[in-house]
Amino acid sequence: MSDLDQLTQSLARNLKRWRGERGFTLDALAARAGVSRGMIIQIEQARTNPSVGTTVKLADALGVSIATLLDYEQGTPVRLVPESQAVRMWSTGAGSSTTLLIGTDARGLLELWSWRLMPGESSASDPHPEGTVELLHVTAGELTLVVDGTPYAVPAGGSASFEAHHLHAYRNDGPDPVEVTMAVSIPPVR
Repeated sequence: MSDLDQLTQSLARNLKRWRGERGFTLDALAARAGVSRGMIIQIEQARTNPSVGTTVKLADALGVSIATLLDYEQGTPVRLVPESQAVRMWSTGAGSSTTLLIGTDARGLLELWSWRLMPGESSASDPHPEGTVELLHVTAGELTLVVDGTPYAVPAGGSASFEAHHLHAYRNDGPDPVEVTMAVSIPPVR
């Protein structure tokens, strides 16, 4: 079984599990997440591999991390995630990518990401739930962080934090690859 097949199977199993634990019907989850009922059915039956945006919307609506939806081992006091188990969420032919390094559901959701954006590339994000905060640190290049349409330059060595319930995007307007480490804190579902 390929890595993609394993990811699709894990997502199907965990989406169904967490929807059941939350007591959400298909229609209730669809309304909360802004994802069609048909798409949720296809994901739960492992018939499709959804976009990163759809996966994020479902995780947010369920109040779990993407790591939880993707079947990371849970329950031990220390959890080690070898590089081989980090989850590449998207990549482009030019070499841009994001990788979910690790996440937790303790006292709200907390995720750690590694991003790489090649020159001229960008990634836009839908707003996250109210109270979500993103922290980022640029280790190479210069990131253009766009929040509610306003661009902010974050050079190598610089850091930024922002309330991620606003529309936001990450761009590389420069000539060199941008590398970013990002933490995302999402409050628990109420």
